[in-house]
Amino acid sequence: MPVNWFDRAIASVAPRAAARRVMARQAFERLARGYDGAARGRRTDGWRASASSADTEIGVAGALLRDRMRDLVRNNPHAAKAVAVLVNNIIGAGIMPRAASGDDTLDRKVDALFERWTAECDADGQLDFYGLQTLICREMVEAGEVLVRRRQRRASDGLPVPLQLQVLEADFLDATKSGALGSGRMVQGIEFDPVGKRRAYWLHPEHPGDAHGALRGGIDSRPVPASDIAHVYEKQRTQARGVPWGAPVIRSLRDLDDYEVAELVRKKTEACVTAIVFGDDEAQQGIAPAVVDADGNRVEQFEPGLIAYARGGKDIRFNQPAATGGYAEYKRASLHTISAGFRVPYELLTGDLSQVNYSSIRAGLVEFRRLIDAVQWQLFIPMLCQPVWRWFTEAAWAAGQIPVPDVPVEWSPPKFDAVDPYKDAMADLLAIRSGTMTLAQAISRQGYSPDAVLAEIAATNAKLDELGLVLDSDPRRVTKTGSAQASDPTSDPGAETEAPPAPND
Repeated sequence: MPVNWFDRAIASVAPRAAARRVMARQAFERLARGYDGAARGRRTDGWRASASSADTEIGVAGALLRDRMRDLVRNNPHAAKAVAVLVNNIIGAGIMPRAASGDDTLDRKVDALFERWTAECDADGQLDFYGLQTLICREMVEAGEVLVRRRQRRASDGLPVPLQLQVLEADFLDATKSGALGSGRMVQGIEFDPVGKRRAYWLHPEHPGDAHGALRGGIDSRPVPASDIAHVYEKQRTQARGVPWGAPVIRSLRDLDDYEVAELVRKKTEACVTAIVFGDDEAQQGIAPAVVDADGNRVEQFEPGLIAYARGGKDIRFNQPAATGGYAEYKRASLHTISAGFRVPYELLTGDLSQVNYSSIRAGLVEFRRLIDAVQWQLFIPMLCQPVWRWFTEAAWAAGQIPVPDVPVEWSPPKFDAVDPYKDAMADLLAIRSGTMTLAQAISRQGYSPDAVLAEIAATNAKLDELGLVLDSDPRRVTKTGSAQASDPTSDPGAETEAPPAPND
C-alpha cells in the first residue's frame, strides 16, 4: 500500500505511530477486500452508497419517483404494458371471498350479503369491489402505494351494508408531517405510537395537485384513525411507505425513449433529403429552399423529397440513407433490462414469442407465477382484502344483518391459464392417481373452493340420475374410451330384474 504525505509527516516526528497507522490501514483493506463489493479503488471511486434508513431515502425521493413513474406510464408504452401485466395477473377478474365459519346457513347468508354489497361499495359510485381491486393494485404498482379509507354510512342511505370504500392516491398523505410527536413519532404523514404501531394517517382533504384544491382549503391535513385506513404497498425494508415497482428502471425507460426519438429524427431527416445539387451560380439557394416569414426573416426547413442546391462545383449527389445497425439488438437488450426491473417476463412485456417454445415459456412463467402468488397471499390479501372483510362483517353486524361481527373467510385468487391445457390437465391427473397430489389441491390451484366444487358435482350427478341422463363425461357411467362401465347397473337394462344363478348343492 502506498504511503501518503500525511503518513510521512507523522513519521518525521513519530515513526512508530506512523508505522502502526500504515499497518492498521493495511489490515482494514485486507478485511474490506474479503467482499469485492466493499473494496475501494479506481473502479469504485464514483460509487456513493448511502447508509441512511429506508424512510429517509423514500422521504427524499418518493414524490419525484411517483411523478416520473406516472409520466412514463402515461407516455411510454413499455411502462404502461408492464403495469398492466402485473395488475392483470395479480387481480385478473378479482380475488373473491367465501365465508368459512363452518355454519352453512350463516356462510350462505354472509356470501349473499357480500355479493349485494360489492355492487355498492365504491364511494365514487362507479366500480364494484373487484373493479376497486384492479384500481388499487394498479396504483400500488404504478405509484408504489395506495390508501383505502373506510367510509361508514347512515342506514338511511339505502346500502345493503352501511359501508363504502374510498380509494386515495399516496399524494393525499401529508409528507411534511415528520418528527417526534409526544410519546410517539410521525413519518411522512403516518403517526406511530410509542411501541411503533400505526395510530393515524394525516390526510389532505383534497389532492395537493388539484388546481382548485388550495382554493377549497385542501392544503391542511387532518388525522384519520389507522383503523379506518388500509395502506397497501410492497414492504421491501422496514419502511413506512412504498415506492413505484418500476423505480429500478426509470432511467432505462427514459433512455430508451430518447434513443428511439433520436433514431426517428435521423431517419426522417435522411428521408427528406433526396439529393444535393452543386452548381456554380452564386445566387442559388443554400442547403434548403429559402422560406420567408411574416417579418421577412429567412427560415430553413426540410421536406420529404427535398433536392437541395449548394454553391460551387457542378455535381449532383443522391442521398444514401445509412442502415440502422444494432437498433434491434439494443432495443431487445434494453427491454430485457426493463422486464427484469419490473419482474415480468420479457415475452409478456413485449409480446415477442419468437424466441421461445412450450418448455421455455412454461419454465419462465413458473417463476413469474411464484411471484404473483407471493404478492397475492403475502401482500394484497393481508393488506387489503382482510381489512375490507373485517370492516364489512363489523358493519353488517352493527346493522343487525348477521349475528356475529367476526366471520372467517377463504380467499380465491384468479387461476392461471395453462400454456397447454391438455398437458397440464394430464399432469394433474397423473399426480392425483399416483397420490402425490389430492383432488382438493388440484381444484384449489384452479382458483376454486374444493368443497364448493365437489358439492356442485354431487348436485349435478343427482340431477342427471333423476333425469335418467348419462353424459360421456360421467366416470360413474362411462369409461375413458366411451364405453359403459361394467359395474354400472344402467348399462344392462335387465340387470336389476335378472335372478342370480342358483347355487350348486
